[in-house]
Amino acid sequence: MDPLIAVDPLFAMNMATFLNIFWVAFGLTWVIIFHEFGHFAVAKLCDVQVERFSIGFGPILLRYKKGETEYALSVIPFGGYVKMLGQDDADPSQMSAEEIAEDPRSYSAKTVLQRMGIISAGVIMNVVTGLLFFASGFALGVEEPDAIIGQVEIGLPAWQAGVEVGDRFTKVNGREIEVFSDVSRAVALSAVDTLVVEGVHRDGKPFKFNIQTDGKSTRPQIGVSETVGMHLIDPGKAEIPVTIPGSSAATADQEFEAGDTIVRIDDVEVSTFPQLQDLLARKRAETLEFHVQRKGTTDVVAIKLKPRRFRTLGLWMGIGKVTAIKDNSPAANQGLKEGDKIAKVDGLEVGTQINPLRLPNYFADKHGQDVEVVVQRPVKGGEPQELTLKLTPLDRPGWIEKPDEGQSVSVPALGVAFQLTSTVLNVVADSPVAGKIKVEERIQKMELILPKGAPSDGYGDKPIVIEFDKKREGDDKETIHNWAYAFWSMQRIPMRSVKLHVSSPGEGGTGKPRVVTLQPKPIDDEWYLPTRGVRLARLMKKRKAESVTAALSMGLTHTKNNMTDIYLTLRSLFGGRISVKELHGPIGIATVAYRVASRGFADLLLFLGFLSVNLAVINFLPIPVLDGGHMVFLIWEGVTRKKPSERVLIAATYAGMAVVLGLMVLVLYLDIFVHWLPGQ
Repeated sequence: MDPLIAVDPLFAMNMATFLNIFWVAFGLTWVIIFHEFGHFAVAKLCDVQVERFSIGFGPILLRYKKGETEYALSVIPFGGYVKMLGQDDADPSQMSAEEIAEDPRSYSAKTVLQRMGIISAGVIMNVVTGLLFFASGFALGVEEPDAIIGQVEIGLPAWQAGVEVGDRFTKVNGREIEVFSDVSRAVALSAVDTLVVEGVHRDGKPFKFNIQTDGKSTRPQIGVSETVGMHLIDPGKAEIPVTIPGSSAATADQEFEAGDTIVRIDDVEVSTFPQLQDLLARKRAETLEFHVQRKGTTDVVAIKLKPRRFRTLGLWMGIGKVTAIKDNSPAANQGLKEGDKIAKVDGLEVGTQINPLRLPNYFADKHGQDVEVVVQRPVKGGEPQELTLKLTPLDRPGWIEKPDEGQSVSVPALGVAFQLTSTVLNVVADSPVAGKIKVEERIQKMELILPKGAPSDGYGDKPIVIEFDKKREGDDKETIHNWAYAFWSMQRIPMRSVKLHVSSPGEGGTGKPRVVTLQPKPIDDEWYLPTRGVRLARLMKKRKAESVTAALSMGLTHTKNNMTDIYLTLRSLFGGRISVKELHGPIGIATVAYRVASRGFADLLLFLGFLSVNLAVINFLPIPVLDGGHMVFLIWEGVTRKKPSERVLIAATYAGMAVVLGLMVLVLYLDIFVHWLPGQ
């Protein structure tokens, strides 16, 4: 039978967006309602007159009165409140007023234990509902990134310690690790700078590293991220192609499809990202046949992918200092040190006779052989000392470790990373820059521009701007050396043209910048990329309870861990280990909630559980106007057998209001000016 109704895809998308927004608003509202209902229910149980039950603060938008209680929706969505006779944060004198205390239905007329029960009921309610949110999410089943390492950032502590792609973390400082978010939290919330990280390598051998955290960011980190699996991304409605435009995968004889699974390359079965990465690197110069299983079927399709050569401009840049060395690597074992400068390799001057960007492949090709390396070592107050070292590279392909912003070039075969300057030392004849840029000129900025009419590459339509004079945040003396990152960016988004801002030596070392527009192209017949341009989805771990008891057990564990993490976060904030820039307000919370809701209802339940527990912990902090502040006054009264004076109550309440309002202003500022506007 023919369908009677056709659904417009745009309407379906708008409906999905509307439903996500609805569930987010609905869920956030109920987190607040559950908290305030705890106060309300126990107050009624203790026969306290409840004058108002409000969701939100400030001017009232909607109100409804039933019996003695007014139910209200207020304009500021930071929480809510229950206004009881004898307890009003806006008028703290009520708590010590004798005439109100004489009313048997007033809050202040109740015993200390009754008032403690009323005050703590909201927090207890949030803990209970948080547990139920978590349990419900695990009952439905959620997927989270597995605790397997997919990228080790060049030069950061994990890289230096020897963590490899494919390693699985099982413990960090004794804390059990199940999914990758456990790794992030354990590192960020650690109280010490040195972490004991335990796990297993991809070959099954156990490891135990002592890793020093890096504190240059807004929170401690070690420089690892989650791995991808063998499934291609399924972007849904997002304008992200499953293959990178301009890559081998995008120009193959057949198209890859969303959700395809790579099962074999030629006659080699592949099941993990490290396997795939190693195979592509070692066969980088060969045409390879990818065998992929189509999503939802048993069909396997063979797709031939040609090799990809590096796109270059024809610029050889100056080599900078060695920035990092891996523990127990050939570089470390032969005495290479941070701060050294690699001047010659097998008699070839780096920068004029050999391109420093070719060193990762050069050393890989020489694995097992002695390579003579001349380094210049700085001497305080004198000329650099020249040393000759004999290094024997490992069999580790070049460019399997990709530089991110501000990172160095990695030579996996040696276990060393070095900077590149933005000063030109050599211009290749018949290259895109020949006749346009000269030796000793300096690149100040690069723009990667998507041509008009070109298909989306998943990075938006705006130019990607990479600066070479940029200072590291929080350190005006340290320049971020970005040429390695710029060079790799030309490979990962090959459809884009390049616009360089160039300055001549000129007076004072800088001249007036001029703009040179170029189209990168392969100019070296033997220099092949270790990638083919397929976009792989993150490797996820399914977490699903098999029974109600298991769901409650998982929910309880998650509740305890989240409560502990919130206290650890507060400790790290006050101790300066985490920057206040990590905080989010209502805009940030709503944004994250929407993204989570887009992933599925179970994920939203886990997020609501996190918010519910968060609300419980924050509300019980000893700050006047919060539940914890009221509890402090009640403990005082229980110990001294008398209420705090009206003057103390008023002063403390106004101080608490100032703190809370200050925090509201701070998180709103961070939401708008730190997290939102910079991304626009």
